[in-house]
Amino acid sequence: MTSSASLAQAEHKNEARVADYIALLKPKVMSLVVFTGFAGFWIAPGAANIHPFLAFIGMAYLALGAGAAGAINMWYDRDIDAVMKRTMNRPLPLNKIEADDALGFGIICSILSVMVMGLALNWMAAALLAAGNLFYVLIYTVLLKRSTPQNIVIGGAAGAFPPMIGWAMATGDISLMPCLMFLIIFLWTPPHFWALSLFANEDYKRAGIPMMTVTSGARSTKIQMLAYTLILLPVTLMPWLLGYAGMAYGISAAVLSGFFVLTACRVLASDDLKHAKAMFGYSVFYLFALFLALMIV
Repeated sequence: MTSSASLAQAEHKNEARVADYIALLKPKVMSLVVFTGFAGFWIAPGAANIHPFLAFIGMAYLALGAGAAGAINMWYDRDIDAVMKRTMNRPLPLNKIEADDALGFGIICSILSVMVMGLALNWMAAALLAAGNLFYVLIYTVLLKRSTPQNIVIGGAAGAFPPMIGWAMATGDISLMPCLMFLIIFLWTPPHFWALSLFANEDYKRAGIPMMTVTSGARSTKIQMLAYTLILLPVTLMPWLLGYAGMAYGISAAVLSGFFVLTACRVLASDDLKHAKAMFGYSVFYLFALFLALMIV
């Protein structure tokens, strides 16, 4: 009876440990990475010639690579994560995982994902995956996040790599279309994260992170958010204008992007944080919907 109880406790502990390591990979962020990466793959010429199993392997290791970069980010930011309400329940602040274990896990998963991507698909896709991970860890996490209010603006490039990786998985190269998809995510990132920072501003102050809302104030940030959504709107129309997508996509992009501009206008016009929260929620839906429209219409 005692041994059975001990075995059950051990199994429960192992399950919790697995769950902690999964949390270390930032699965919510990973889902958006995989979706935008799959969109790049789906619309790429030659995607139909890739064996479904190889496509699955590519997406799985794209997810693992993105998660690995997230794990290293959590390792580096464990001190500030511990003082922010939004992040204090992550595995490292709660001491569920040792810091060295988290770092080792992130490095091993990152190397593994790049190597498998190269061997299973091609080395262009692998190189882009490695570049995205290095940009996120070294440029954004280490150099920018704690030093400049432009952290999200420049660092946002890291999250824009997945469509290029997906495209390269199918073609082995890069052309204008995946670069447009990169640009869309790059321009989407600042208003997306600044909407979050408006209602999480005290967290960033407490952690000493120079987000735009901390260094320049709410109104200046809101004006820049609106500016980015206005710039983003015509960029989202470029796949249609350049003949990469049909008119149905163009209409979808115009409507979705127009509403994104409207959410930014509402945020600028009011001090009620509910508008910032609504804009943040819509921004996630917006990117999913925009790339889905690109895939199906």
